[in-house]
Amino acid sequence: MMSPVVPADHSPPRSFKRRAGRVTPGQADALERLWPLFGVCIDDTPVDLRALFGRCAPVVLEIGFGMGEATAEMAQAQPECDVIAVDVHTPGQGALLRQVELRRLTNVRVGDGDATTLLRSMIGPDSLTEVRIFFPDPWPKARHWKRRLVDEAFASLVAARLLPGGRLHVATDWEHYAEQVRRVLAGHESYDLVDEVPWRVRTRFEEQGLAAGRVVHDVVAVRR
Repeated sequence: MMSPVVPADHSPPRSFKRRAGRVTPGQADALERLWPLFGVCIDDTPVDLRALFGRCAPVVLEIGFGMGEATAEMAQAQPECDVIAVDVHTPGQGALLRQVELRRLTNVRVGDGDATTLLRSMIGPDSLTEVRIFFPDPWPKARHWKRRLVDEAFASLVAARLLPGGRLHVATDWEHYAEQVRRVLAGHESYDLVDEVPWRVRTRFEEQGLAAGRVVHDVVAVRR
């Protein structure tokens, strides 16, 4: 089976806002000490995943991890998988690095930058077993829907990096966004939607959505 074609010049409106925020002393210490060991700069330089983790194992890409609690818990529960967790929130990067150290995780790397750049320029075809996007920015106003991460071009980009049978898992508490994701993946030639939802940890953003009375939707598709 041929790999899906990466869409040419996929440069959508930016789907995130870079948020520096207040970095605590503990987070700053973790960033200074641990970034050289576990950090990945997203700069268009191709990454050798086997060299990055020091082994050959299934690789999961998580896009947007907040403060990293769920990422660390899942990585600890699934030591057979390696995780590249990408976010642009500096305090969250520091918090996840602290968790990596406290839990003695060897299977997590923390990326700083745009995940679409990582997918397009730094990771080769058929490299990932899963891409996780848990509670991305919903851009709820209609005039901002074009900024939502998951669209047809992005789905094609992910499909080109997933192994056959690899999984794209999107969770959101915004029904309209969930419907959009289902529509994109249901109509895409590279995916089959599946009903079975893989185990995952409840995230901080999920808790906030539930507290606000919203319903959580998990949309899962497998690459053909």
